[in-house]
Amino acid sequence: MKVKNAVREKVIYTTAVEILLVGCLTGICAGVFVSLYNILASLGEEFSRGVYAVLREKPAYIPLLFVVLFVCAVIIGTVVKALPMIRGSGIPQTEGASRGVLRFKWYQVLCGMFAASLVTIFLGLSAGSEGPSLEIGGACGNGVATLTKRNPMLRRYQITGGASAGLAIAFNAPLTGMAFAFEEAQKRFSAEVFICAFSSVASGLVTRNLIRSALGLPVGSTFTTFAFPATMNMASYGYVVLAALVCAALGVAFYYIMFATKKLFAKITFWKGTGKMLIPFLLGGAFSLLSVYAMGGGHEFIQSLGSLNEEPFEYVFRLGLAGSLIVIVLMKFIASVLNMSAGVPCGVFIPMLAIGAGIGAIMSRVCVSWGMDAAYADLLIMICMATFFATIVKAPLTAIVMVFELTWNFSSLIPVTLGVAVGYMVGTLLKTEPIYEKLLESNVEDYRKDHPVRQEKFFLTVGHGSLVDGAALREISWPGNVNVVSVLHGETEYFTTGATILYGGDRVKIETLTDDKEESLKDIEELLKPGKTKKA
Repeated sequence: MKVKNAVREKVIYTTAVEILLVGCLTGICAGVFVSLYNILASLGEEFSRGVYAVLREKPAYIPLLFVVLFVCAVIIGTVVKALPMIRGSGIPQTEGASRGVLRFKWYQVLCGMFAASLVTIFLGLSAGSEGPSLEIGGACGNGVATLTKRNPMLRRYQITGGASAGLAIAFNAPLTGMAFAFEEAQKRFSAEVFICAFSSVASGLVTRNLIRSALGLPVGSTFTTFAFPATMNMASYGYVVLAALVCAALGVAFYYIMFATKKLFAKITFWKGTGKMLIPFLLGGAFSLLSVYAMGGGHEFIQSLGSLNEEPFEYVFRLGLAGSLIVIVLMKFIASVLNMSAGVPCGVFIPMLAIGAGIGAIMSRVCVSWGMDAAYADLLIMICMATFFATIVKAPLTAIVMVFELTWNFSSLIPVTLGVAVGYMVGTLLKTEPIYEKLLESNVEDYRKDHPVRQEKFFLTVGHGSLVDGAALREISWPGNVNVVSVLHGETEYFTTGATILYGGDRVKIETLTDDKEESLKDIEELLKPGKTKKA
C-alpha cells in the first residue's frame, strides 16, 4: 500500500508540474495575442468614433457607410459560415472545447476570431472585445498543448487556462479570470483547474503589463469615475432589492427575447443564411449614428455614468439625461440581442455590463428621488451591472468578483452580493438557464450536423498506480459525453454512481457519443494508463 501511495504521489507531483509549466507557456502566448488584439480593438473604437463623428457632421456620406456595412455583413457572414466556431462571442464554443464536447483547429479560431471581431469593432457596432479575448486565449492554450504534444486531457485544461487568461487580460482582472475557470469553463473546482488557471492568468497578465509598459500604454483598466461610500446603511438595502428586481426582470426579458430572435434568424435562408448578418450590421450602424455610447463594448458609456466624470454626458435627441439613458440602454439591448441571435463574431460580455450599468443609472435617479442618499448612486450602478449579468449568465461568483476587481472597493461586496442573489433567484424562478450553456447546446447540435456521432462502447482496464486508481468517478476529468456504465471488480460486476471508486485491475465498461472513435479511445486511455492518468 505504501508503494502504491508513493507512486500516486509521484504521479500527482509530475502532473502538477507539467500543468504549471505548460500553463505558464499558455499564459505568455495568450498575453501576446490577446494584448495585441485589445490594443487594436481600442484603436478600432477610436477610429470608428472619429468616422461616425464626421458622418454626423456630413450626412451626405451616410449612404456610403451603409454600403460598407452591407458588404462587410456579407463577408463576415460567409466567414462565420465557413468557421462556425467563431460564431458569436466564442465563449460557448470555448467552454465546449474545454469539456471535450467540441473540437476546433486552434489556428483557424485564433486567426478567424481575431480578424472578424476586429472588423465589427472598426465598423462601430456594439461589439466588445472581452468574449473574443477569451476565445483567442483558449485557442492559444489549445495551440500550445498541441504543439508541445500534450495529451487530450491536458489540452482541455490548457484551453481552460488560456480562456481564463484571455478574460483576465481583457479586464486586467486576475480573480475574474480564475472564477470563470471554475464557474463556467469546468463547472467544478479541482487542484488541476486551479493550477492551470493560476499559472496561465499570472503569466498572461505579466506579459500583458510588460507589453503595455513597453508601448507606453496605461496598465490599469478599472472604472475610475465612480465614488463609493465607506459603508451602506441597512435602511438603503430596500433600494438595492428594488433595483435588483428591475434588473432581473429585464435580464429575463433579454434571455427570452434573444432565443426567440435566434429562432427567427434561423428561418432566414437567403444567401445561404449569411443574409441574416445584414440586420445587426445595418441597425448597429444606425444606432451608432444616433449616439456615441451605442458604439463599442460600453467602456466609455459606463465611465460616463460615474459621478466623478468630468466630461459632459452626450444626450440623444436632446432628451435630457433620463431620456437619453433610456434610449441608449434600449439601443444596447436591441443590438446585443441581434448580435447574439445572428452569431456576429463580437463580444457581448461588456455590452451586457453596460446595459446593467445604464439600468442602474436610471434606477439610482429614481431611488434618489424617493429618498435614497445620493452618495449610494454610483454603488447602485455597480450593483445593477453585476445583477443584470448574473441573471443572464448565471455566474454569480464571477459577477461579484468582477465588480470588486473593476472598482477595488470593499464596501460594495455585501450589497453587490445581495443584488446578484436577487437576480439569480428571479432567473431561476422564471426558468432561465445559463445563457452560455444554452448557446453551447445549440453549437453542439450544429457541430453534430457536420460531425455525426455514434455511440461507442469500450472495455478497458484501470492501470495500477494511476490517479484513477482509488479515485471516485465524480473526481475524474472524463472527456465530454463519457458514461462509465459498470465496473467489474474481481468476479463482481456492479453499476456505478458518482461515488463509485475505481481500483487498479478493475475492468470498466464505458459508453460515449463520439464522431471520432480513435480520438475518444486515446483520450480515455490517457486517464487509465499507470503514471499518466489524471484526477480532477
